[in-house]
Amino acid sequence: MSVKKGGKLIAQNKKARHDYFVDDSYEAGIALCGTEVKSIRAGAVNLKDSYCTIKNGELYAVGMHISPYEKGNIFNHNPLRDKKLLMHKKEIMRLAGLVNQKGYTLVPLSLYFSGSRVKLEVGLCRGKKLYDKREAIAKKEAEREIERRMRNRSRDV
Repeated sequence: MSVKKGGKLIAQNKKARHDYFVDDSYEAGIALCGTEVKSIRAGAVNLKDSYCTIKNGELYAVGMHISPYEKGNIFNHNPLRDKKLLMHKKEIMRLAGLVNQKGYTLVPLSLYFSGSRVKLEVGLCRGKKLYDKREAIAKKEAEREIERRMRNRSRDV
């Protein structure tokens, strides 16, 4: 996890880690409007089914749902609007090259506060096949079973 120096985790995209192999991760800022920060502080964010795309040399998060602020007024924004991500131009161009050539995709992994700023961890990912997902599930279940038996064993002694 790349939550830097006491950063507070807001939301995680657990489905992304299940559906993709994460080869690399990058930190990006987000250009937010009006009451979106207040909604984020309340934890009203959903990263599931979101992805990142590059349009005209700029990076955008598509499908990231930030619920409208309950105490807001007419200045609330569309919850599913494309959010502009803030990264250096050189990084964006390098990511664009990787996405176009090698079949990678950019997926938001987590949203967190770094100081007073909201940051998004973007993963450079490759898709998993069905057998890879099954293998990961079987491995997790085996680890849980080992932990369960170790706990029961320590109680018996």
